[in-house]
Amino acid sequence: MSEAVLRLKGLEKVYNKGRSNEVRVLNGADLELGRGEIVALVAPSGAGKSTLLHIAGLLDTPDAGTVEIGGTAMTGLGDRRRTGARRRDIGFVYQFHHLLPEFTALENVVLPQLADGTPRRDAVARAQGLLERVGVGERAAHRPSAMSGGEQQRVAFCRALANAPRLLLADEPTGNLDPATSDQVFATLVDLVRETGLSALIATHNFDLAARMDRRVRMEDGRLVEG
Repeated sequence: MSEAVLRLKGLEKVYNKGRSNEVRVLNGADLELGRGEIVALVAPSGAGKSTLLHIAGLLDTPDAGTVEIGGTAMTGLGDRRRTGARRRDIGFVYQFHHLLPEFTALENVVLPQLADGTPRRDAVARAQGLLERVGVGERAAHRPSAMSGGEQQRVAFCRALANAPRLLLADEPTGNLDPATSDQVFATLVDLVRETGLSALIATHNFDLAARMDRRVRMEDGRLVEG
């Protein structure tokens, strides 16, 4: 495998739901994601894939185990450094687009760049370029409510890539779309990932989509198994 962009080692996560009622979601989960690799994370609802993605994306912390991004250990960092790493190194895409409704498509892609210190002119140029690349450039001035579900999710992809991260994490990114739109939007996402050379871990229920990725891992009893 090429240099690991994401390395998860021995992740454990237990939720306490009352006395003597622990739910062990992760039980020694390990994963390495190589540079430029697209990996499907396949598991039924409730198996813990969202928990795994949240930990990999530094939105949550494990009870045990380590997270490394680009060879740098992230476990144990303070909130400020974790926030900086999320902003620079990680792009997130969710099942629901979570675009800011009061802002236009262009503004939704510009804002994370401004938060990272990019000059406005450069941020606008990059945002417009990304929107055009995914086929919604003409919708740049529209707010989310004026766009279709597929268009909104394409804008969400652009927002996730706005700061040129090294790692993309996606949780059922086409799960809220009809089958035809889902296929088109997923193809757009894969094309973007291939072109930019970043690594992606994509959770999906869709085995047809999973088969189009480089590798598949599935969750079994809190662990990750190849295949």
